Amino acid sequence: MSTPTSKTSPAQERTSAEMWFDPVCPWAWMTSRWLMEAQQVRDLDITWSVMSLSVLNQGRDLDEGYRALMDRAWGPVRVLIAAAKEHPGDDEGNSTRKALYDALGRRIHNEGRGSEDLSTIIAEALEEAGLPAELARHADSDEQDPDVRASHERAIGLVGDDVGTPVVSVNGVSFFGPVITPAPKGEAAGRLWDGCVLVAGTPGFYELKRTRDADPDFS
Repeated sequence: MSTPTSKTSPAQERTSAEMWFDPVCPWAWMTSRWLMEAQQVRDLDITWSVMSLSVLNQGRDLDEGYRALMDRAWGPVRVLIAAAKEHPGDDEGNSTRKALYDALGRRIHNEGRGSEDLSTIIAEALEEAGLPAELARHADSDEQDPDVRASHERAIGLVGDDVGTPVVSVNGVSFFGPVITPAPKGEAAGRLWDGCVLVAGTPGFYELKRTRDADPDFS
């Protein structure tokens, strides 16, 4: 009688993902939670990278409410970039970005605090992630903007400028999405990852899409 393994995939191979996120985007938050679930049941390495809805929407005709959000959304990505640069650890800042993203995203999305002053949320998230409080100063400075734009443009350069966040690279092949709600858990998360690996390995595959008829479900 064989002993079952906790992490299996059709090809029995280690796979990799890189996800670009803006912490204010609820759909990116859903995708990130799915990837975390998939990592529990598949041999999956994840790199967490920053893109910016504020950069993406510069020069676009936006309604007043969304424009206000885009103005505020500079703060978290600036702090994320600065934190990873100043506290890179032994993985070039990947763990720093992930810890700070988790702390920011839970407050913004799960706790429904996205309409609050983001400076308060940034301060709390830095404390939770074990990062210096002085990093919060970057939120209101354009000092990190060149690196924010560079990280953002790396994602857009892989998928084109007619998409948004999230962008996910699957074994080096990049797509917008998947856009999902709620985030699959357990083996369901693994099967969705298997599907992504399959389409990423299919030459000439570009797009699957349907109109969303549900809001993000953070449960």
